Amino acid sequence: MTMEELAEVDELDLGVTDWVTVDQDMIDLFADATRDHQWIHVDHEKATAGPFGQTIAHGFLTVSLLPELLSQLLEVPDTKMGVNYGMDRLRLTAPVPSGASIRARGKVLGVERKGEGLLVRTEMTIEIEGQEKPAMVGVFLTLRY
Repeated sequence: MTMEELAEVDELDLGVTDWVTVDQDMIDLFADATRDHQWIHVDHEKATAGPFGQTIAHGFLTVSLLPELLSQLLEVPDTKMGVNYGMDRLRLTAPVPSGASIRARGKVLGVERKGEGLLVRTEMTIEIEGQEKPAMVGVFLTLRY
């Protein structure tokens, strides 16, 4: 799809991405990068006795994977640059256990011109393999130039 074609989209079901495993190494690296070393994320022994029965990914780790996941769903080769613009109605609805696989389901809800670019509103749901309740739901806003 080109930028010109994208500008004309009202709604578009994008389907689902490949599964991505969120392992403990990824969680630990995210904890180091954000300085969020809460025990539910990094202390296996304490987390095993905690409310989730094991370590879980940071909610914002899940959110941080959105640009990569969206790139699997929507390719616009003539985009020169994309900028994360924000989120609407973000909810972290279920924990992602360490070692779980997640994928994104996306749907473009609308596109509008914003300055020199296009503001794309994409409903994103992060599913956890084998679980009914999603990890995250929200509308991801991106500016494409």
